Amino acid sequence: MTAFEFLPWQQALARDWLATRDRFAHAWLIHGLPGIGQQAFAAAGAASLLCESPQSGLACGQCQACRWVQAGNHPDLRRIRPDAVAAHEGAALEDGDESGAKKQPSKDIRIEQIRSLLPWFNTATHRGGWRVALLYPAESLNTIAANALLKILEEPPAHTVFLLVAQAPDRLLPTLVSRCRRLPLPVPDAGQALAWLQQHKVDHAATRLAAAGGAPLSALEQAQAQQPSVPAWLSLFLDLAGSGGASAPLADALVALEPVVWMDGFQRLWLDLSMATHKLPARYYPEQDGDIQRIARALDARVLAQAGQWLQEQRRLAQHPLNPKLLGDYAAQRLLQAVRPAPGRQP
Repeated sequence: MTAFEFLPWQQALARDWLATRDRFAHAWLIHGLPGIGQQAFAAAGAASLLCESPQSGLACGQCQACRWVQAGNHPDLRRIRPDAVAAHEGAALEDGDESGAKKQPSKDIRIEQIRSLLPWFNTATHRGGWRVALLYPAESLNTIAANALLKILEEPPAHTVFLLVAQAPDRLLPTLVSRCRRLPLPVPDAGQALAWLQQHKVDHAATRLAAAGGAPLSALEQAQAQQPSVPAWLSLFLDLAGSGGASAPLADALVALEPVVWMDGFQRLWLDLSMATHKLPARYYPEQDGDIQRIARALDARVLAQAGQWLQEQRRLAQHPLNPKLLGDYAAQRLLQAVRPAPGRQP
């Protein structure tokens, strides 16, 4: 996929969005669930705004501007993202400070990155077109950088469009959100997503798509990494829940993961368990439906709901847990306890 192509499920929305480019907002907040292609949409949108010969509003892929975008050197396009994200994308970074000590790439968008845009705003755009600042993920703006960006958006530079990409707009400064026009991206329908995954030769596409919550990019990433559709730590949880085993092995597995990973997985499993208490089939983990139904028959639905509420609260703090090890240990104990058989019930 090239830098100027929209994903199949985004194309109709993109045409409608770009049809208003003559009266385009100066800042857009593009958001949606993880794995549906927000970043790809924003990147293709930037290419379309810079294209010199757009076709039905979308980038032509042939003009000089499109070639520059594809090569990553268009003078009127800036990407603002954390150093850690840039490094993952293969961008060259400075290895360390003046003493030669290596530094960990920052996970934040820093104020220096926002300030570096100021001279760019004061230069003429190439061939009199748009200037586009692509910022992602917007949640990684630290407080100082977010306030600096807010000041810029209060008096936006001429001929400049900001495209902010986010998965959780509620984590952004409300004043910053208020300066943007919101563009929510829908989850693609299952037919489109499955067809796309099959084109990419993904095995067990339907099962992977279900486990990814209908997010095809997440399902593709999982398949390319040769990961099982049901992660090993979640299978372990179901085994321990069914056998009454101790929580220590699960705690070790959770501590080895980023908290956001296991929290998202457990939230999906919790919905499957809640549905199973009403004798409904699993939505996210259909391969494990038998185990889920057996566990659900014996548990206390009230205790399950309380643990689900705890998970939701922790998910809000997942990016900055106070102590990941203590959190993983406690989560393993609490979540296993929540699915133990209620008094007088048997699985």
